[in-house]
Amino acid sequence: MTVTSLLQELIRIPSVNPDAVPEGPYSGEAALAAHLAPLLQSWGFAVTLEEVQPNRPNLIARAPGSDERPRILLGPHLDTVAIDGMTIDPFSGEEREGRIWGRGSSDTKGPMAAMLYALYQNRERLADLPVAVDFVAFMGEESRQPGSKHFAKHHAHEYQFALIGEPTSLDLVHTTKGSLWTTVTTSGKATHASQPHLGENAILKLTASLDLLNRKLTNRLATYSHPILGHSTLNVGTIQGGSSTNIVPDYAEATLDIRFTPDLQQVGDPQDLLQQLITEHKLPLEIAHTSGAPPMDVSSDNPWLQRILALQTTSRLVGAPWFSDAAHLNDAGLPAICIGPGSIDQAHTADEFIQTTDLTEGAKWFHHLIGGLTSFENL
Repeated sequence: MTVTSLLQELIRIPSVNPDAVPEGPYSGEAALAAHLAPLLQSWGFAVTLEEVQPNRPNLIARAPGSDERPRILLGPHLDTVAIDGMTIDPFSGEEREGRIWGRGSSDTKGPMAAMLYALYQNRERLADLPVAVDFVAFMGEESRQPGSKHFAKHHAHEYQFALIGEPTSLDLVHTTKGSLWTTVTTSGKATHASQPHLGENAILKLTASLDLLNRKLTNRLATYSHPILGHSTLNVGTIQGGSSTNIVPDYAEATLDIRFTPDLQQVGDPQDLLQQLITEHKLPLEIAHTSGAPPMDVSSDNPWLQRILALQTTSRLVGAPWFSDAAHLNDAGLPAICIGPGSIDQAHTADEFIQTTDLTEGAKWFHHLIGGLTSFENL
């Protein structure tokens, strides 16, 4: 087995997030989890498939050896985004032009393969390390992160540090923005389009409100900034309304994406800020269907992070505007960072790939990390 062949195996097992494709031969994480379980068991891990939603498990593999040791985890996610619009075979795992191609090759089966291969290379020494290195693969990261939320609630207290697999070019992402996704709705009065004055156009009410929100809320969000992440932001992502061209619409809705820095969370929920503006300006909007992820900000002085940095000579501490499973672990009190080979620029693309050299370097990075844990005494 090589890290390249391992990644090809992973790509060839479809695991599209079912929220994107509810029904279909490619949806769900169960097949990938079922493939990984006996592999990890053959290396001495005790594996549990912990069902979070029907037929959608987290995989938790506990390292061989004493349970009295400090525990850390390597944690990629099992699911990928959908394959619509891809210009390559999404599940070929083809190797050509110095790249491995296919859905998940970058996000995040490439980092997963690098982590797994490093565990395979160190399988004979895992039981004797002063630190237990577990492998946890989360379901559902690409939509609302139910897997990491469930794990954080039930298992975060068992660990001291987590390295979450994402394509970071082997930089250590220790701070990220949070995200609030919310739907705002407005209502009107339907009537025949030939007599619009007899109705109340919900779309026009919504667009006028969004114009004001975009100006006022964007300005307020800009006052919350971070030395690495920059300032908090607002995006209006979608808008829907009406049922026919010849009917004045009586309903309209839009989705908002607020990316917020840790200092905004310290003073309150960004949803409260949104509601405050709606109330202040008497906007005809209702907030519905909210979801999101908290920001994360692991201090550069964190002792585990400092130990990892001491073992690596090339990785940098960086921030990122996106969110991941690491945010929910941090929110539950488990310090977690993101690390993995590959570029985020290739994630979710129509021709997703990872450079073979990047994949190999990622496997070396995790191999060096695990080997270096022998020096982690007096933890």
